Amino acid sequence: MLARRKIRSKDLAERIGVSEQALSMIKTGKIKGVRFSTLIALCDVLDCQPGELFEFRRVEPKD
Repeated sequence: MLARRKIRSKDLAERIGVSEQALSMIKTGKIKGVRFSTLIALCDVLDCQPGELFEFRRVEPKD
């Protein structure tokens, strides 16, 4: 989505009010959750819907 919108990660982080490190964690899926305010800001800046940013993957429980 960043490439489509021609926005650098640094600029996106600044525009949505999070650190570059936090944005990197969102991009790599290394977070347990994201605030709705952050999600709304991402969608506003990138002009997209949440489903275009995230993919649901079911994690099977370990025995």
